[in-house]
Amino acid sequence: MAQIRVLSPIGVAAAQGVAVPPLPRHWSGRTIGFLDNTKSNFDRLADEIGALLRQRYGVKAVLRLRKANASTPASPDLIAELAKQCDVVFTGSAD
Repeated sequence: MAQIRVLSPIGVAAAQGVAVPPLPRHWSGRTIGFLDNTKSNFDRLADEIGALLRQRYGVKAVLRLRKANASTPASPDLIAELAKQCDVVFTGSAD
C-alpha cells in the first residue's frame, strides 16, 4: 500500500505585538507618506488623497515611496526613510 504525505498550508504566525500611536488630531504642517505597493492606480489614489490632505487639512508635504514589487515586503531602508521623513504613513493596494 502506497503512503500519501499530507502537508498543511497553515503557517505559524509569530506573536509579535506592535504599539500603534493614535492618528494626529491636527494635520496642519505635517508630512504624510504613502507606501506605494506598485499595483496599478495606487499612484493616482495616493496623489489624489495627498492633494486633498494639502488643500483641506493643511498638510505640509506628501511623500510617496515605492516598493520593489507588490509581492514582497518593503525593504528596511524604505521603511526607515518613511519613518525619518513622515509624521504619518499610509499603505494600501489598488488595481
